[in-house]
Amino acid sequence: DELIGTILSQSTTNINSGRAFESLKKKFPDWELARRARPASIAAAIKSGGLANVKSIVIKNVLNDIAARRGNLDLSFLKTAPLDEAREFLTSLKGVGPKTAACVLLFSCLRPLFPMDTHIFRITRRMGLLPEKISDQQAHALMEKLIPSKKHYSLHINLITHGRKICHPRNPKCEQCSLIEQCEYGQSRI
Repeated sequence: DELIGTILSQSTTNINSGRAFESLKKKFPDWELARRARPASIAAAIKSGGLANVKSIVIKNVLNDIAARRGNLDLSFLKTAPLDEAREFLTSLKGVGPKTAACVLLFSCLRPLFPMDTHIFRITRRMGLLPEKISDQQAHALMEKLIPSKKHYSLHINLITHGRKICHPRNPKCEQCSLIEQCEYGQSRI
């Protein structure tokens, strides 16, 4: 569920991806049914999430790839597999990048990874924690080293909330920011 839900969350809002996920689960209560469905049927179920035609193909291919490699769609092995192997398995699936893999492993498996989304990239760059030009993989690795593993989940959630409420892409509310003292960008604006 987390893997497909995170794929659906790409390039859309939580509300739209949530609707798309609910619709997909209603139409295909079992992932095996979705795997056997035509991409057009999957696309029809997820149209509320945006990019339905693209995401339906990604979902179908991911499900087919997991079934071909594992013999079923059970990903519970990710909870106990060595962390690098679990991440490598997920990122080897076409359409699954570092953020999606980290979300699945952190939220579903409680593994110590730190997912980087657009809000977190923006905040950490403004604070000077990340350089402007850094790959997704490098950013994930750097943040995982900087943040204690027991704080990955809470900091991820709190930074996303901060990005949505205060540290907007345009017109950030620096005057309301609790991180202003540590923020290079905010300090340059006051």
